[in-house]
Order: sequence, then structure tokens, then C-alpha cells
Amino acid sequence: MSDPIKLVELHRNGHLESVHRGHVVVCDAAGVVGEWGNAAQVIFPRSAYKMLQALPLVESGAADAAGLGVNHLALSCASHQGAHMHTDLARDWLAGLGMGEADLRCGPQIPADKEAQAMLRADYQSPCQLHNNCSGKHSGFLTLNKHLGGGAEYIKLDHPVQKAVKAAFEEMIEAPAQGWGIDGCSAPNFMCEVGQLARAMAKMATPERMGGGARTKAAKRLVEAMMAHPLLVAGTTRACSDLMAAADGKAAVKTGAEGVFVGIIPERGFGIALKIEDGNHRASEAVMAALLVRLGVVAPADPRVAPYLRRPDINRRGIKAAEFSVVDEIFAQGQPL
Repeated sequence: MSDPIKLVELHRNGHLESVHRGHVVVCDAAGVVGEWGNAAQVIFPRSAYKMLQALPLVESGAADAAGLGVNHLALSCASHQGAHMHTDLARDWLAGLGMGEADLRCGPQIPADKEAQAMLRADYQSPCQLHNNCSGKHSGFLTLNKHLGGGAEYIKLDHPVQKAVKAAFEEMIEAPAQGWGIDGCSAPNFMCEVGQLARAMAKMATPERMGGGARTKAAKRLVEAMMAHPLLVAGTTRACSDLMAAADGKAAVKTGAEGVFVGIIPERGFGIALKIEDGNHRASEAVMAALLVRLGVVAPADPRVAPYLRRPDINRRGIKAAEFSVVDEIFAQGQPL
């Protein structure tokens, strides 16, 4: 079993100060295209696999029965900033189901969006569950739950919604889940190997290989929704949105807590999964940007990409004090992978 490898470094005045290690796997339909670290490392995918959690919403017919649009499907895969474009859409979505914020089980969260924060303070209001970065995923759970006729506590492991999610997840990774835990939004999060997660993303990239049925159509719709609405998937100044906008319909990417990131490259048929051992998101963003450059879907000089590849650390007086960059074993000067 391989150890995690060095992926990203921080240098200060030419001296190595910090290192982030981890595991990276790139797959296509035939198998592993690239592996750094240990493909068999078992991880929690966290929010990076929301598109897999959303598969039952679409393939069951629940999304169409509720009249969901492409924007709703994008939000179902989102870890959003709690901006008005996110919370308004979630609120209207729930209203269309005859439900409201109280039906959610994700918990309140202070929005990351600065404007939304300021408006809450100005109005002396507390954040609610709509501001939770997972409110779109949970709106999808509620939509599926209405279709299935389950009870109100849809986040329970033995609830029909979570049973459907677990079944879809295990079918996509082609293995039983290796455990589970409670995510930040209170929903179950099922464990798998990094390589298994990459293979699932490769399936999402080439859904026609799954037989052309409901699963194929659901995967295609979800990936297309993410690529069509990158700002709904995350928000301004967020890596997911920046990188998808730069890819211009060539890639869907999704971050997760504790340094997890996945990528879906439909035109190449590639799936990517990575995990930073220390859970650092700046490192996961850097590695994903580097891989997208090497896979030819973004340009390294694009201003939406370049800051993630080589990020100067500017101190409080505006002086460049250090630099954060992907190691050359991964970036390889941008050479095609």
C-alpha cells in the first residue's frame, strides 16, 4: 500500500515551509490513467459526491414530477455560499413542493456570501437552514422523499431516501460502502476508496456506458446542469465555480470538506478524485487546477485558473512573503496527461 505523496508546497524566501500530501487518481472507462499516492486509501467523499447523492432524485422520476429545471439540478449538487441566488432558488423550490425551510434537516449556517451576511446583520436576523451550503442537496432529498412517501426524518440511515442514495453510490463505485459517518449537514456520508470514487466520476463522464437507461439519463443531466450553472454549484470567488467557468462546458468539478475534490471530464471520458491528507482545501484546489490544465480543459494563464496553480502569499503590507504551488510531479509544467 502506497503512502500519501507530496502534492503542494509553500516556500518562503526560497525555503520550504509547509507541505501538503495526499492521494490522486485519474480514471477512464478502461481503468487508471494516473495515480499518485494510494488509490486504495479509504476516505469520506464529503460534499464532493453530491452528484452521486442526486442520482436517485432524477432517475426515480421525482425531479420531473416536481417540475425541476436545470438550475434546480445544479443546486442539488451544490455546496453554495448562501447568496440570494442560492437561498431564493431553494426557498421557491420548497414552496413548489408545499414545504418550507422548517422541513429541511441540514441546520442553519452563516452564509459565506458577504452581501448575505451584511443583510442579515442589517436586519438583525439569524441565518436559517436555507443559508446552509447543502440546502440544495436537502431540497433534492425532500423532493425524492415526497415521491417515495417517506417520513419527515429523511436523513436517517434507514430512511428510503438514504437507502436509495446508498444503493446508487454502491452501484457507481461497484463495491459496498466501507463505512459511514454523519456529514456537516447531518446526512449520512458513505466511505469508499479514492480510486473507486474516481471510477464513479469516470462513469459520470461517460454515462452512455451505463446502458442508456434512467441512470444514464440522470448522470448526463446532472453533469450538464453543473457545467451550465457553475455559480449555483458554489459561488463567486470559489474554486468550483471559477474552474468550471474557465473550462467552458468541458468539465464539472466539485469540492468537499477535508481536502476532497472530484472532476468529471466528459469529452475525455475521465474521472478525477483526490484527497489531501491534512484536509487543506487550498491544496485540493491547486491540485485540481493542475490536473485540469494537464487534461487540456483549462488554460494555465487564465485568470480564473492561474491563482490556484501558483498563489503568492501577500502580507498585510502588500509584500509577497511566500508562494504556494503544486509540485512538478503533479503539474509537470502543464504537459498533457
